[in-house]
Amino acid sequence: MATVTVAILGMGRLGASVALALKRYNERKDAQHSFEVTLAEMQAGIREDATKIGLGKQIERDLFSAARGKDIVVLALPYAETQSAYKEIGPELRPGTVLLDAAPLKLPSLEWAKKHLKPETHLVGITPILNPKYLFDGLDDTQHAQADLFDKGSMLLMPSASCIKDAVELASDFSTLLGATPHFFDPAEHDSLSAATEGVPALLSLAVFYANMQSAGWSDSQRITNPAFGRLTRHLHDTHPDDLRDLLLNNREATLRQLDNLLTTLTSFRTVLAQNDRSALEAALSESSEAYSGWINRRHNAKWDEEPEAEKTPGFGSMMMGGLMGGFLSKRLGGKNGDAKNS
Repeated sequence: MATVTVAILGMGRLGASVALALKRYNERKDAQHSFEVTLAEMQAGIREDATKIGLGKQIERDLFSAARGKDIVVLALPYAETQSAYKEIGPELRPGTVLLDAAPLKLPSLEWAKKHLKPETHLVGITPILNPKYLFDGLDDTQHAQADLFDKGSMLLMPSASCIKDAVELASDFSTLLGATPHFFDPAEHDSLSAATEGVPALLSLAVFYANMQSAGWSDSQRITNPAFGRLTRHLHDTHPDDLRDLLLNNREATLRQLDNLLTTLTSFRTVLAQNDRSALEAALSESSEAYSGWINRRHNAKWDEEPEAEKTPGFGSMMMGGLMGGFLSKRLGGKNGDAKNS
């Protein structure tokens, strides 16, 4: 059984869930590989939370020494810390390391990688599309990390232009091992679509709270807040203001396009309400409800009209044998074994 070394930098819900998924795999009786995982988190409170959910007491404080010499490094830091992480860990990554970057935007990461990573380090941007059972929980902290967070979901893979084929295959197999189905995606398209599904919801969360906070009635209205308000504004609870700032500014043009579209739609709904246009409101509600039901069904079943049946991902066993141990990581591990035999 080959041992693969992994560093996970950042113990938020995403990073902690990767760690739990690898722990789950290591406990499998049919596991073909052993993952030696090093966890790193700078915030003491988050380290404590990671310990409480069973990730051990030895969680490194130094993110960058944790990455040194590893086969795979998963970058799951708060977004405002990602750029500086590239600068700091670049010299620490050994030749051949595969860096899996889970930052919410991919184009900025590609630029940071060009500046700070060695040519022998291979970057693959990843975006997990989570298990549909967690679609509505709205919980994004370490204590709600789950080993099955990626099960029945997808992993969008966006390799850098210089990334070698074997490293891409490794990223794909690693995604399958976590429980996700890998899909390749264009980084520019990813960031454009992310403005609609991540950027605008975050901005709307901010705007709704800010508008209420600034209103004359806030001292009274805050007393009657319930889950509807809490769910809508939860970004401000889960995400540091610096991370929200960078998410919006680093994808500014795409976010502005989506915001303009939203403002047009809100203006239309305002007109409908101002005119007391019952039929127009009912028509919008009916159309949206039908489309929403269709989306929920496709999301839960991971069946999308544009995805042909023939493009189904190979099974777990063939993916692992054909990729992870058939590609460039196996060559390095083979070298290790060879060195050991010759020593």
